[in-house]
Amino acid sequence: MSTGTVQAHVLIVEDLPDTQRWLADIVAQAFPGTTVQLAGSVAAARALLPTRQWALALIDLGLPDGSGIDLISQINETLPHLPAIVTTIYDDDDNLFSALAAGASGYLLKSQAAPALARQLQQQQQGYPPMSPSIARRLLTHFRQQAAFGETTLGDAASPPLQLTAREQDVLRCIGHGMRTQEAAAELGLTEHTVTTYIRNLYEKLNISSRAEAALEAARRGLLPT
Repeated sequence: MSTGTVQAHVLIVEDLPDTQRWLADIVAQAFPGTTVQLAGSVAAARALLPTRQWALALIDLGLPDGSGIDLISQINETLPHLPAIVTTIYDDDDNLFSALAAGASGYLLKSQAAPALARQLQQQQQGYPPMSPSIARRLLTHFRQQAAFGETTLGDAASPPLQLTAREQDVLRCIGHGMRTQEAAAELGLTEHTVTTYIRNLYEKLNISSRAEAALEAARRGLLPT
């Protein structure tokens, strides 16, 4: 997320006032000059979504009137260019993979220190999904275990990965770098419709369902810098 000369708006969906203020301070550290809007429930967040052009949404999972995962699903369907990053205390597989499947762009644990969370949020600017270290390790362990049993959802790691065309690799690389659809289109000299079609086909071909998984697949294929 880059503020540039345009005022950027960040939505924080969190029901605890002290944690709201803590997250707002972290956003200010990570992205000076942004404005923050707070929502304490799924309903409040849904009411705010159409009111601004949001640059980023930080979403808690356990909210008074439902799950943040439902809100992430809505954002993924209606505002697919808005990065929705989970900020939660839950580090279990059910919440992690449900959030990623719903379209979360990152997964951060609130047990971390504020400076670490600010640095991880800034990874969004650099094209990498913000992930707490323990979450990144959990994901890698999960995919290694699936590969060992021949059940990996990111191709078949026990055999050569599915072959992609040069253009498909270009699009996957752009997704892995965190580019939005219009940014990838400009980078590759394609229309947004064409890039959207490539992304849809890649998701089906690789059996993935989120940009976070796409970034992991891009890294696995050596398309991202190490």
